Amino acid sequence: MIPLSVPKLDGNEWKYIKECLDTGWVSSVGKYVEKFEEAVAHYVGCKYGVACVNGTSALHAAFVALDLKPNEEVVIPALTFVAPANAVRYCGAYPVFLDVERNYWQLDPQKLKDFLFKECLYKNKRLINKHTNRALRGITVVHLLGHPVDMDPILDLANRFGLWVIEDSAESIGAIYKKRKVGTMGSMGCFSFNGNKVITSGGGGMLTTNNSKLAEKVRYLTTQAKDDSVEYVHHQVGYNYRLTNIQAALGLAQMEQLDQYLKIKIKIASRYTQGLKNIPGLRLPLQAPWAKSIWWLYTILIDKKVFGQGSRELMKVLHTQGIQTRPLWHPLHRLQPFEDSYAYEIIVADYLSKEALSLPSSVGLTENDQKLIIKTLRKKL
Repeated sequence: MIPLSVPKLDGNEWKYIKECLDTGWVSSVGKYVEKFEEAVAHYVGCKYGVACVNGTSALHAAFVALDLKPNEEVVIPALTFVAPANAVRYCGAYPVFLDVERNYWQLDPQKLKDFLFKECLYKNKRLINKHTNRALRGITVVHLLGHPVDMDPILDLANRFGLWVIEDSAESIGAIYKKRKVGTMGSMGCFSFNGNKVITSGGGGMLTTNNSKLAEKVRYLTTQAKDDSVEYVHHQVGYNYRLTNIQAALGLAQMEQLDQYLKIKIKIASRYTQGLKNIPGLRLPLQAPWAKSIWWLYTILIDKKVFGQGSRELMKVLHTQGIQTRPLWHPLHRLQPFEDSYAYEIIVADYLSKEALSLPSSVGLTENDQKLIIKTLRKKL
């Protein structure tokens, strides 16, 4: 089976982890945690990095640090992994689901503008959703599939209405928007280092920010909100979201190879684009002129009427050929846990969820395996 996305471990991973084992520094304290934080923050261009146990915990800690309260709301794209919506609900708040745009599949700035101006009311220095009567506090953008969101119009709208912006950059470390790396433009950026990402720490996540007070608050929250480490005094509810030294050691070794891995990802995307062009019924992903994608998962759209098979049919056939693929996420506004959340004019997310299929995109994908995938797609299955 040619896997969808698996890690490539060929650097200093064994060396750094062995040092953790040899010295006994295996838990949530150790030099590699700090080194990993510094490496990620420096790479993306932020002053501070705070390591977390995973990307979802980073999002949750960010919302708590920004004082998101029960019955408030946060804008989230309807097409993404469920993590940001879950993290909002952890706070007792509610997601508001907006559509993505057709070209690059990112949160639609025009739909956001329409929602804020037409469906919200600015009252007593608070933006109120007229449909739910809840206060809107912020916007969570998700840089989907390695491609950045069009940030400038979204940041302008956020500033106009006093909203904060969180960048869910879980899939997109190293992606660039107009010379700025993702995770640096909002109040905070949140990254994931799960095993299916470009680089991994086994699990793990990271929060980045240029705001010292937010960094300090997140570090406090993610280490059980400990106010006195001797007497074990805690003045508020905290969370055990600490990353282990072993995981950080793995993550640091991966960070050392990130630039090389991103070059490989671009080559993989280029080979797919060249090899799959002009196939009737297949639409290939685009890259915006203002963007540099890291092509986390190369994802195609399949028109069943023209291609002869839908995305799920093709997925099953490819599986029999030893090729693992997967569809995009089920639109979040259609999931049972979020039935009581407001969704605004969602069309594109529904379409993409039905038509899209992600192809094998591991950093370690061989050229021969990729040629086999392309050949299989080009012939009538």
